[in-house]
Amino acid sequence: MYRVYKPSIPQTIGEMMEHLADMLLTSPSFRDKTGYFPEQNIDTMFFELTEGLKHLRGRLGEVRYLAMADMAATMRALFEADPEDKTGDCAKGHRRILDMEEMLKEAARRPRS
Repeated sequence: MYRVYKPSIPQTIGEMMEHLADMLLTSPSFRDKTGYFPEQNIDTMFFELTEGLKHLRGRLGEVRYLAMADMAATMRALFEADPEDKTGDCAKGHRRILDMEEMLKEAARRPRS
């Protein structure tokens, strides 16, 4: 039986942190190693990331949102350039994920307007 992949868009900063942690574990291919989500790939993971950022835009603030959206685009290019984790670009992508996590922690500490 074939299941249709339903994207899981992060709705909170906590969910976004979980998504980034999952990206660390599944990069650079972003394939699900458990078998539960065989349709998961780089396209679905980055779709969920960018849509989650859009959802959190107001909570993040415009400057932080734009910086994170740019980081997401750069990060995807790094992972695509190093699909077998051999050139060092994958490690640079991991660094971007960690930087994004720090930005989310800052946003979580910021009082809501």
